[in-house]
Amino acid sequence: MNITVDELSELMKKAAGVTVSPEDLEQRYDSGFDALGVDSLGLLGIVGELENRHGVPMPVDAERCKTPRQFLDLVNSALTTGA
Repeated sequence: MNITVDELSELMKKAAGVTVSPEDLEQRYDSGFDALGVDSLGLLGIVGELENRHGVPMPVDAERCKTPRQFLDLVNSALTTGA
């Protein structure tokens, strides 16, 4: 199970109140979350929503990721390994 760009885009809207289309998110994959309008509380909300959806704790460092690429790499790696 992997978190996709589409799912991250949807989570950003639901948990952080920031609307970024999946296409725009892919183009700005290495932009900082702050440049996309997501602050630390928004990212914490995204992490919490993922934990609720998947029933597993997310990595401690997930809420400290600076870019969507870092976030998806870390979260997907943890989901794949079950860590």
